Amino acid sequence: MPHLSVHVLESDLAGRETVLISALTDAVVSVYGEWARGLVDIKLIGLPPHRWGVGGKPAAQPSPFVTFGIKAAAFDRPDADEIVARLVTVVTDAITGVFGDHVRDGVTVELVATPAGRTGIGGVVTTS
Repeated sequence: MPHLSVHVLESDLAGRETVLISALTDAVVSVYGEWARGLVDIKLIGLPPHRWGVGGKPAAQPSPFVTFGIKAAAFDRPDADEIVARLVTVVTDAITGVFGDHVRDGVTVELVATPAGRTGIGGVVTTS
């Protein structure tokens, strides 16, 4: 199940939640296929400006930061480099489609691998 956590300034996020969730879901589906739509899990984390720092001081206009949880097995596939590149591109495009192209150069998409057996749902360790 793809999990995306998006950190963005609350003032930039307000009123754009629904369109951002839709754009990010569509982006993931464009790589994985329609079967994944119901599995895409998105958490939007709005931060006040004084709670986001860069270089030891509050950031002036930070671009969104996306943590994309992905099964570690995806990195073992022969086409892993292509999948990673496509995910980074489509997620960045979705973010800029909502917030504007001026954030593109700063958008960070971090793919975080989860090995099989290292996640639990409902108090039970999942094996896939």
